[in-house]
Amino acid sequence: MRSCSSDPLSTIVTRRTAIIAAAASAFARSAPAAGASTELREIAPGIFVRRGADTEATRANAAAIGNAGFVIGRDAVCVTDPGGSMADGAALRSAIRARTDRPITHVVLGHGHPDHVFGAAAFVRDGPAIVGHHRLAASLASRGDYDRQRLSALIGAEAAGPWTLPNAIVRDQLTVDLGMRRLTFTAHSPAHTRCDLSLIDDATGILFAGDLLFVERIPSLDGSLTGWIAVLDRFNATRVIPGHGPVLVDRAPAVAKLRAYLVMLRDQTRAAIARGVPIDVAARTLGQSARANWRLFDAYHPGNVIKAYKELEWE
Repeated sequence: MRSCSSDPLSTIVTRRTAIIAAAASAFARSAPAAGASTELREIAPGIFVRRGADTEATRANAAAIGNAGFVIGRDAVCVTDPGGSMADGAALRSAIRARTDRPITHVVLGHGHPDHVFGAAAFVRDGPAIVGHHRLAASLASRGDYDRQRLSALIGAEAAGPWTLPNAIVRDQLTVDLGMRRLTFTAHSPAHTRCDLSLIDDATGILFAGDLLFVERIPSLDGSLTGWIAVLDRFNATRVIPGHGPVLVDRAPAVAKLRAYLVMLRDQTRAAIARGVPIDVAARTLGQSARANWRLFDAYHPGNVIKAYKELEWE
């Protein structure tokens, strides 16, 4: 079933939307902030991906820490995960315009984390469909202002920009034709987050997994551990663009490594709960053998244990 339905929270034109459009237009006329990367790799004809920095967000990198890219069809362009800040999004938009003048008709928000949504503001003046999971608007409404405050404190309010609501809601699947190029979006059950969206380019079979797939950088759990494992088990594309890591990977080994980490996290957390290990002790002690396998392990792994514990203790 393919559907795209409206939602009152995301489709009503409000004063906020007008403010975002004006701010984005003004910012886009200025030079992108220092550290906003425009380096892209064409991984297949018409598919460009910018690898995010394998670090935390900083003023120097303009929060360009997630993979971002775009797909060019005969008639139009679709932006996929538009960057971690307005500065990042503006740099990506400039890179698109250096390659094509075709209209930017779709901007895809793969989930609600700031490193994948704040760049959308740089594209508002193009008037695209902002595509998101049916739970994304609620997630942004509850967390967006807090995320913007933190990002603004880190890189500056102008570089951060505002967050942008989706106006094209995917409840199951949605297919978009860019002209001789069809993209199919899928809304997932809770996994990495509660609002994960992936897409497949029908011409190449390449899957844009977003943060459903982390490579090299430690995954962050913000949805459902068991649900994430189940989603990975349904992936069947041969080539995948992850949300973090190399811009294109073979599915089987990349998914196997991530799945092994998540299964380890599940099994060790279940065992700790059964033994009555307190949650704070579990966060410090479980899964330490995986440290060498992932960048930023110490920054995110303890939080993953805590989220896993809270999910699994009620099984």
